[in-house]
Amino acid sequence: MSISEKDKNFIWHPYTQMKDALPNIVIERGEGAYLFDDNGNRYIDAISSWWVNLHGHGHPYLRDAINKQFKNIEHVIFAGFTHAAAVNLGEKLLAHLPKNQSKIFYSDDGSTAVEVALKMALQYWHNKGERKTKLVALEGAYHGDTFGAMSASARSAFTAPFQSFLFEVEFVDFPSAESKTLAQLENLFANNDVAAFIFEPLLQGTAGMKMYSPELLEKMLSLCKEYNVISIADEVFTGFYRTGKFFACDYQNEQPDIFCLSKGLTGGTMPLGVTSCSENIYEAFLSDSSDKVRTFFHGHSYTANPLACAVSIASAELLEKEETQKTILRISQRHITFANEIRGNKRLKNVRCLGTIIAMEFEGEDGYFSKMRNELYQFFISKGILIRPLGNVIYLVPPYCISDEDLDYIYNAIVEFLER
Repeated sequence: MSISEKDKNFIWHPYTQMKDALPNIVIERGEGAYLFDDNGNRYIDAISSWWVNLHGHGHPYLRDAINKQFKNIEHVIFAGFTHAAAVNLGEKLLAHLPKNQSKIFYSDDGSTAVEVALKMALQYWHNKGERKTKLVALEGAYHGDTFGAMSASARSAFTAPFQSFLFEVEFVDFPSAESKTLAQLENLFANNDVAAFIFEPLLQGTAGMKMYSPELLEKMLSLCKEYNVISIADEVFTGFYRTGKFFACDYQNEQPDIFCLSKGLTGGTMPLGVTSCSENIYEAFLSDSSDKVRTFFHGHSYTANPLACAVSIASAELLEKEETQKTILRISQRHITFANEIRGNKRLKNVRCLGTIIAMEFEGEDGYFSKMRNELYQFFISKGILIRPLGNVIYLVPPYCISDEDLDYIYNAIVEFLER
């Protein structure tokens, strides 16, 4: 029996209606920006395999970091023990995070990094003896698929079966240029019962790569400071230069109290989540030996896994190289040039860019379940390009090693589809 047949018999895939799903492509290996299937076909990984792969598949520097760490310790309990990889990664991340960030808490992935942030924010007020229990988020938000993260996400088909189990969250309008968002936030904050405001900075990924300005984000964060509301930046997708800066929040002066990181953290090699926080939040969990109730009772079996921490350090070192900085700028500039070439096409509602991300919204049925999705996906797969559309929106989030030749090939395929 082939791998494809066994897959159909044994495996349940994510975000997939299995009854009528197309056969899954069996990938045997990856190299740089390419994936190779069991029939020898090559695909350009134009979305970095769900936005995680920063430096390309099979990068030798990342592989060597994992191998070196494995020779010492592959995993150890992180309660009562520590290790150099976790400590050194924490130090490196804090060097890139805003100066108000003080401590690093490890978890498993983006959704759990968000869960940790929400629990930190709610328990902070509990430990302070203040009744602030309400959460606020942006309409269209996506923060993950665990229950807290779902609660903070837009109500949709993703969350509908669990509606009665989700805790209350107030949603405000997506912050467009003429948005009512600031007034909505101020009205909610004025009641003095809001514990935290969570947001995806500058870009909502799953909502269709919707983008907003740093100036509006600056104003939202200023309101949080004014009304003493904890601000949580979900940088799971936007971190590690995806938007052109190390973090999307680097585009403004006001900074959040909590950051959630994952996806590109390990360079696309292993699962790992990080939640960082400011010193005043950390201090609210401290108490003497006679009072343990302020403790943050949260953890994971694989918290601060040494292999994942070691490869994250290696990925950060690659990001710091001048060569990587130049290629990030090159990709960003190529996207802008291409966007200007196709902007105004009658088949497109909108073309938008932010750093290494470019998104194109097609005319026609909107939304995640747009009928265009399968047509777009199959067209680009037939061209040897992995693009996973968000309904009627296609986007490129390539690994930073992608060549100009491969970018041109993808751009030309997009133009071909537009001219069909």
